[in-house]
Amino acid sequence: MNTAEQYLKAIYLAQRIEDGPAATGMLADMLEVSPASVNEMIGKLEDRELVDHEKYKGATLTDEGIRRAEDALQTYCIIERFLANVLEVEDFRGEATALEAVIDDTVAERLDTIIDRRSECPDCFDADADKCEYLTVPADPAD
Repeated sequence: MNTAEQYLKAIYLAQRIEDGPAATGMLADMLEVSPASVNEMIGKLEDRELVDHEKYKGATLTDEGIRRAEDALQTYCIIERFLANVLEVEDFRGEATALEAVIDDTVAERLDTIIDRRSECPDCFDADADKCEYLTVPADPAD
């Protein structure tokens, strides 16, 4: 199940890729949900004044939506880099996605001290590659 923060993060990244509003179809693909689910959550986020949505154009984050999306992306990056670079977990992306909804700020801050996160985070997240540009991917054990 995708959380509001995961939707905000997806909208944020889609806006970076598209250099404009995030299309619901793209968000559905990114989050692996139906377009109807995206529309429902966008409506909820719009009610909370985190997203502006214009039919047939897409969703755009408000200033508060951007702040929340950047926080969510930063937490995701911390978890992802900890799993990949410290624990060398093979499916670090899947694990990071599962954990991001349950890791609180205190735990994320403590993990952050271990990974030596760069100050430009989350801007170092490459939306097209769907990963931090500084992420060290664990070696494939078959190699």
